[in-house]
Amino acid sequence: MANNKKMVEAITGRDEDFAKWYTDIVKKAELIDYSSVKGCMVFRPYGYAIWENIQADMDKRFKKTGVENVYMPMFIPESLLQREKDHVEGFAPECAWVTVGGQEKLAERLCVRPTSETLFCEHYKKVVETYRDLPKLYNQWCSVVRWEKTTRPFLRNSEFLWQEGHTIHETAEQAKEETLQMLKVYEDFYRDTLAIPAVVGRKTEKEKFAGAEITYTIEPMMHNGVALQGGTSHYFGDGFAKSFDIKFQGRDNKLHYPHQTSWGVSTRMIGAIIMVHGDDDGLVLPPKISPIQVVILPIAMHKEGVLEKANELKASLEDKFRVKLDDSDHAPGWKFAEYEMKGVPVRVEIGPKDIEKGQCVVVRRDTREKIFTPIENLSETIEKTLQEIHDAMYERALKNMQEKTHVALTHDEFLQLGKEQGGFIKAMWCGDSECEDILKDETGGVKSRCIPFEEEHLSDVCVCCGKPAKHMVYWGKQY
Repeated sequence: MANNKKMVEAITGRDEDFAKWYTDIVKKAELIDYSSVKGCMVFRPYGYAIWENIQADMDKRFKKTGVENVYMPMFIPESLLQREKDHVEGFAPECAWVTVGGQEKLAERLCVRPTSETLFCEHYKKVVETYRDLPKLYNQWCSVVRWEKTTRPFLRNSEFLWQEGHTIHETAEQAKEETLQMLKVYEDFYRDTLAIPAVVGRKTEKEKFAGAEITYTIEPMMHNGVALQGGTSHYFGDGFAKSFDIKFQGRDNKLHYPHQTSWGVSTRMIGAIIMVHGDDDGLVLPPKISPIQVVILPIAMHKEGVLEKANELKASLEDKFRVKLDDSDHAPGWKFAEYEMKGVPVRVEIGPKDIEKGQCVVVRRDTREKIFTPIENLSETIEKTLQEIHDAMYERALKNMQEKTHVALTHDEFLQLGKEQGGFIKAMWCGDSECEDILKDETGGVKSRCIPFEEEHLSDVCVCCGKPAKHMVYWGKQY
């Protein structure tokens, strides 16, 4: 038990220092290691396995909508990047450049991709000729580089893993429908796989993606009340098509510009999982993406028949669940703490007395509840328990978000909530970006998160300037 105690004490309390708690978990749960390049992470096997499970789930969802995977180069010639003015200006501060190849200076600088809109546009111009070539529904899984000044594992990195979808359509209506469809895919994934609720809506003009006409966003709340931009979906209109002179022959035999979309999520989802669900003992992983769903721990395994029975249990479960049998010589207390740290949803204990009774003990990671179940019912018990864990995790996260969502009807209320309370603030807004700047400055970082699809009418006036209000907005600080 001494080792057990030492392991748990290595984590700073979540309510004591949230940032330190987060970093402790990232390191102690063996998710990543730091590299010699600032902001670039080494994904350790357990951390990468989480991403693999996320990727596999999302990839199936994308393909159900007709999306195909492709892969684009990681380098973008400067002249190509410059073709879309708003886009390049939005990314210029974060671009990393290659100027030397081998021992020779390059004739043209190459940008290490911060995103790939320009590369897709270059390709579309070559492969789209008529309306029969549309739509193109593409996605790529890759890494991108954005030279962040301040970095934090999973949340803001100089290099990070993500998916970026890029589609091109015959009409604006089709492109807009695609934009909203992929946003719904993200929303469903967060709810049904990650057990994370979120506010979903449209970004303001000030906060939209560089080069987009409309940006939609999914905004989950972390345990401490801070928002995380969980994913975005953008409607580009025909702006990129015009910049890259992409045209197609329409059904009327005339030339038209196609309409485009782009949508993406990244490994910051792993950061969201930690900050939404984790506790003072470590990770609490949603069952559907946990690398290990069930860990079997033989108790007193030196005694006759215990290890054999544990192996039998593993063989009976591994076709249905991701199972690990830990037959190492660590003490049981150490193992309990180890797998709690790693957030394994279900622990199964089997010892001599359990074998005599024909039962085993199932322990939930989220609540530590112990369930005694007959061995012959183990698979059914685990299946039911995993679903109950998912549902309970979602409800706890939803309750946290609801309790930390407040309404501000006046400027003074907004300032008080923004400075003292934290969380989301629902407040009316006139539509002027100057008011966004003022509120951000006055509160030390509270920004507009999104205009929800279903707006409440809280008052008639803007919470900042008092002019007639146009929208209800969710506001909050963000990672």
